Amino acid sequence: MTSATSTSIIQPHNQKPAAVWNSAGAGYEGISRGIADSIEHAVLRLDPRPGETILDLATGTGWTSRLVARRGARVVGVDLGADLVEAARSYAAEQHLPIDYRVGDAEALPFSAGEFDAAISTCGIMFASRPEAAAAELGRVVRPGGRVALTTWRPDSTVFEMFKVMKRYMPAPPDPPPPSPFEWGRPERVRDLLGGDFDLTFEEGVSFYREPSPEAAWAMFSANYGPTRMLATSLDAARLRDFERDFVAFHARFATDLGICVPRTYLLTLGRRR
Repeated sequence: MTSATSTSIIQPHNQKPAAVWNSAGAGYEGISRGIADSIEHAVLRLDPRPGETILDLATGTGWTSRLVARRGARVVGVDLGADLVEAARSYAAEQHLPIDYRVGDAEALPFSAGEFDAAISTCGIMFASRPEAAAAELGRVVRPGGRVALTTWRPDSTVFEMFKVMKRYMPAPPDPPPPSPFEWGRPERVRDLLGGDFDLTFEEGVSFYREPSPEAAWAMFSANYGPTRMLATSLDAARLRDFERDFVAFHARFATDLGICVPRTYLLTLGRRR
């Protein structure tokens, strides 16, 4: 359960997103497992070094932070979901990794200017409600000469296509609609957001999501991915059946002899703080 103290750390406009992403709790680990190859890519390019202090922003259940900690860095993991953070603590403790996890808002981080040698966010910061605020905070907390590594889903990716399936069952967005998180998958947008503070370079990647069947993908996401889980629980029985049918059909497009293998394109951004 989210405590009053944890809730007070999150800005009012981010309370609903916090509830959505937090809803799967420890189960989100299965979602991170599905993007483990892209996380490895980001950690490789960030190149954490022993003794560095590194921020893992939108840590979820801590998959990225654990990889970074194994490189010898001191890691602070932040997420807006209190249950996600508690799960991250448990997973790190099981592996004897001394990671500092905190509930926090990416748009108002509880850290001093220049506190971190580097920061990483793997398909996390892109979902910030106010991208400019989150980008400014990233620039503020990374020291001059420090580094940042981000992975963000491309706007032409199969993840975007999956969200289009979900959108059919969502309420109509407000007018004007909120900024699309998939804009973070365009280098031009990332330059707009971070180019004032960082010298940026880019590399494209492909993550492969594998399951034994399309139905297994539905089981994973409807239970463990906050946006899919919350949407599914909001639907009546008939709409839920239709949603499951469409979600399964989407993943069935990527059938192999062994199950499904969904290629997901993403942008990797590496920045150097000026």
